[in-house]
Amino acid sequence: MVPLGPLGAFEGAGPGPGPGVIPFAFPGLPGVRCAFTTRTGGVSAAPFDSANLSYDVGDDPAAVTHNRRALAAQLGLSRWCELKQVHGDILHLEPASTPFESASTLEGDALATSAPGLGLVIKTADCQPILLAHESGRFVAALHAGWRGNVLGLPGSAVQRLCAHYACAPGELLAVRGPSLGPDKAQFLNFAEEFGQEFVPFFHKKRDTMDLWRLTRHQLETAGLRPERIFGIDRCTMTEEDAFFSYRRARATQGRTGRMMSVVWIGQSTQ
Repeated sequence: MVPLGPLGAFEGAGPGPGPGVIPFAFPGLPGVRCAFTTRTGGVSAAPFDSANLSYDVGDDPAAVTHNRRALAAQLGLSRWCELKQVHGDILHLEPASTPFESASTLEGDALATSAPGLGLVIKTADCQPILLAHESGRFVAALHAGWRGNVLGLPGSAVQRLCAHYACAPGELLAVRGPSLGPDKAQFLNFAEEFGQEFVPFFHKKRDTMDLWRLTRHQLETAGLRPERIFGIDRCTMTEEDAFFSYRRARATQGRTGRMMSVVWIGQSTQ
């Protein structure tokens, strides 16, 4: 079961001047807020229509700036931190904020903060955004897990590093995986070279597909998270063309597409 926030949790949570938003609420953590954007509601032209939030895909920078400002206003955020994502396993602890109005130069694929009001941003168009929070609400984290991140073990290694830094146990964490490439669409024709024997239990040999959702859950559970504290928004970015950007879907046509954002933050009133 996925505990979604009310549809009215954020202004502009549908078509309009700002990006569409899927809110999420961790059970028992009203001070931690999560949001996953859709492709709807922005001003970008095709093939980035309409709520592209990345400066790095060839979209009109003015449109991207409009979409990002609108999203920040919808979420009530005055600052956030995003990354130049590189499909690695670098985790930035307590990073400074980065500007809304320019692409980030901070390389990495994971972020964590205890600072109230600082949004942690992950950009995706098929990869898995994974948002985490401590049961006390004292810190949050955000991970970008493409299939390479899963191969590197990012979900598990990030949990280990978070627990070491913030002096907590893995069982005290909660996690949610956002919209991403679904199990039936994650095809890998070079499985042996790209994954290897360790990942055979998650591979459907007849279809050449990887269940990345189940793999991420397994990696989080192996790292010590309690199963009932791992949530997933089971919506496939490749299948739902009207709702989400998909790199794989675009690769089969014009080859260019936009990026959604997933954001987690600690509300200012919780500290």
